[in-house]
Amino acid sequence: MDSYFFITMKEESEAVHALAVGLKTLAQNQRLTVADRAKTLILARLNRPGSLYDTLRTLQERDISYAEFTHSKGAVPGLSQGLEVQRFDFDRKEHSEIADAPPPEIPAELRAGIEEALKARYPLFDLAQLDALLRLLWLNNEQYVRISPPNRVAQILWVFQEGNRQGGIFLDVEETDDMGLDSETRVLFAVGNPPQNDFLLQTMEVFNRLGFGVQRAYCLTISNGVHPYFLGTFYVRKRPDAPLLSKGSELFDRLQMELYNTQILSTASRTYREFVTSRVMNGEEASLVNAFIAFCHTNLAHHHPDPYGYEDVMLAFHSHPDIALQLAKLFRIRFQPGLSLREEFYRKTLEETVRFVESYNTGHRYIDDLRRAIFRCAITFIRNTLKTNFYVREKHALAFRLDPAYLGELAPEFTADLPPELPFRITFFFGRYGSGYHIGFSDIARGGWRTIITRNRDEYVTSASTLFREVYVLAHTQHLKNKDIYEGGSKMVVVLDAARLEARDLSTQRLYKLQFGFINAFLDIFVTENGQACDPRVVDYYGEDEPIELGPDENMHDVMIEMIARQSLKRGYLLGIGLISSKRVGINHKEYGVTSTGVMQFAETAMQQLGIDIRRDRFSVKFTGGPSGDVAGNALRIMLERSPEACIKLILDGSGAIFDPEGMDHGELSRIVLKHDLDAFDPARLHPGGFILYRNERRTDGLRELFKRAVSTGAGVQEQWVTTDQFHREFGNLLFSVPTDLFIPGGGRPETIDAENWPRFFREDGTPTTRAIVEGANSFITPEARTQMQRRGIVIMRDASANKCGVISSSYEIIANLMLSEEEFLAHKERYVGDVLTILERRARDEAELIFRRHREAGGSFIYTEISDAISHEINGHYARLFSFFQRNPELCDEPVFQSAILAHLPAMLREPQYQGRLERLPAKCRYAILAAEIASSLVYRGDQEADFKEMIKGHLLRNFARPEALTRPVTAAPYIQ
Repeated sequence: MDSYFFITMKEESEAVHALAVGLKTLAQNQRLTVADRAKTLILARLNRPGSLYDTLRTLQERDISYAEFTHSKGAVPGLSQGLEVQRFDFDRKEHSEIADAPPPEIPAELRAGIEEALKARYPLFDLAQLDALLRLLWLNNEQYVRISPPNRVAQILWVFQEGNRQGGIFLDVEETDDMGLDSETRVLFAVGNPPQNDFLLQTMEVFNRLGFGVQRAYCLTISNGVHPYFLGTFYVRKRPDAPLLSKGSELFDRLQMELYNTQILSTASRTYREFVTSRVMNGEEASLVNAFIAFCHTNLAHHHPDPYGYEDVMLAFHSHPDIALQLAKLFRIRFQPGLSLREEFYRKTLEETVRFVESYNTGHRYIDDLRRAIFRCAITFIRNTLKTNFYVREKHALAFRLDPAYLGELAPEFTADLPPELPFRITFFFGRYGSGYHIGFSDIARGGWRTIITRNRDEYVTSASTLFREVYVLAHTQHLKNKDIYEGGSKMVVVLDAARLEARDLSTQRLYKLQFGFINAFLDIFVTENGQACDPRVVDYYGEDEPIELGPDENMHDVMIEMIARQSLKRGYLLGIGLISSKRVGINHKEYGVTSTGVMQFAETAMQQLGIDIRRDRFSVKFTGGPSGDVAGNALRIMLERSPEACIKLILDGSGAIFDPEGMDHGELSRIVLKHDLDAFDPARLHPGGFILYRNERRTDGLRELFKRAVSTGAGVQEQWVTTDQFHREFGNLLFSVPTDLFIPGGGRPETIDAENWPRFFREDGTPTTRAIVEGANSFITPEARTQMQRRGIVIMRDASANKCGVISSSYEIIANLMLSEEEFLAHKERYVGDVLTILERRARDEAELIFRRHREAGGSFIYTEISDAISHEINGHYARLFSFFQRNPELCDEPVFQSAILAHLPAMLREPQYQGRLERLPAKCRYAILAAEIASSLVYRGDQEADFKEMIKGHLLRNFARPEALTRPVTAAPYIQ
């Protein structure tokens, strides 16, 4: 055996003895188990093809912390095969255990030896990180550090550091000391947050598929306190006729391509099982085909889920791998870097591919028509992709920036359920465990990043089927909402497949893996210089800088927000940390209640129109969204502070429901608001007839699952247990049946109220059970339901107006990031936030009052949401024209009158002399956009249409019909804006 075998096994003397005694039995048995303990398994086998795969398949569901494979240098006595010893340790540490552990006491002489080895072997190693990295390694596997030679520990620390430096994935090769005929090459491979369970098996499959014989391997999986990290060392032997494996060689490039692609290609996919393992496709082609399948499914199924379901689309590609490979060829010719005569080859291959698809005919007309539509969609995808990171090696996900004009190439039946406005950009993302879209409706655009976590395959496919329409509608709504700021609207929504991950930390690891992969894929294509993608491996057909801003939304944790900001700054994105809002150097939405500030201003104005002063009068209200949530929680907080007579009758959220016929106790609500879910409310504080339904408190009675219900009887609290049917029936009915003056949806899934259930808001006599609805949650009510409910007497303030203040606040975070240093912002944060809150209240009040004023002026002939939409379209129309104008006339930004308009848009603090000179820190596009936004919104909120029209006519006449001397007279209308 190799000498290192006796180093790693020196504390396993009993196992080595069992191996020596039982060696002769391998002639009759497939394997010999020499140690089988709770945390260690050591097996001996004859070195035969497939022996390692066989073992790894049986261990897929176990978390391996250390794996070691060693082959003997000679045959087992009496046999023709060599010996293979496989060792597996199952001792992964919890992430919290590593993060919270005190500094370990590492022997000084051991550390000194490792440092000396690093200096000798890896002179580029950053020694400032030695103690931090060694601490992690020691806490995860103290035995490994103790028994391994300093050179070996130095080697793994260097791989760990390089993995961190290079975005969570790293590959290198080193020559070994033995360079004879049987020489080995050392392959070093590191992956941050690797795929779960079967990653080692997939890695070994790559080596096998490329013809490498793995003679020895030492693989650690450790925790860095947040997620796992894979650190592998493989000693491989090339085939006799194969070229040397060295950096820069074609063989190294192929190995790197395939190993890096393991982050994207799922072993659970049929494409992998049917085409990769059988050598029909390589790994990258399979990933691309899976991306084709996901794109076609999400674009075709949202309006036609049955004929274009996921399985149907997948079957189209799997039934015809020749077409799939032809599409991959077309894509390669369009985007492979450095390809000569690209345009000529692309044109010929496109014609060839189109003919191939259009001539597709199996004799089954219905199926043929469906599959031609699917393949046409794939061609459309390739033709309209403007740039992609597909050829960036160190990626964890794929990104494709598309020309939205592709929607016009799809048959009208596939876009009939989408808003009519065409987006400015569409970007498709695809990863191992999910896919998603970013859709923006203007050049500079912002909107939140929402991740939908699905717990089984059916949930994933169902969510993916409606994904494209959901993100399109949300982005469109966001665009209407963003009318008061310089950024247009956008949204990013992705679906995560978290099937079979019951443990919360495993689900979180996968969530972070997907988000890390997607944000780096985003930066691969959107980090530009002079309009062109900085990475030369990104073929860029678009050629412009794109200032895109993201924000936190569903399932975006603080740790990922900070990571996204750091990555954006590190990789040189033009907005720096301004890529994402609500960081430490930002305005935390929940802490300051920025969204709810606008929601409550709209609620106050709406109730005034109904004759109720919510700061003084008694009124009743119900909420969706729990007291611990951002929007509902802060709306409750503001209401408890400002409205002593508020009768809060109902709160519904994911943890259950509270109903109190006389209104919940304000003191008890204040105790839990922004701290706890509603199930923390003390039922003893309810009035008689009130109750709490608990979603998370359950028990079983035989085969039945029962839910807890606590009822206030007046004489105390009675505990009841209701069946699943009873729970969902009562929970689903409360929203409609509890009568209130005001309803604030502060949480819940989009389209909760739709064309089917909106009539339940009305009693048998036609009177509504609520007088006014202020939408704090996005798209809570469908457009059709909004229209019908308003026609029957309910006042509705839609999401694009009522909850716009969250995104306005985020816009001012970006301005702060661009104009202030981190130290300045933190030093003056409370003052800056106070200025922003003042702006938010004014923006909400301006629009709310304008909606009701126009409703009165129209004599009620337009419903409130129509007026809201009209205001948004009016402002956005002005904005688009003005933005284009200032792009054509950039010198105007330096003129005093226009500088004054820019300053008027800013918080009061930034209008002070010491900050005014920093306007040039804003990217040029941002200055044009701020001017456009401020002028457009002021024209609508504060403009007098008659007077504005009069001044426009006067300016036109003076320029075209007045006597020459009249042209020198002052003109009140701004000629630049005509």
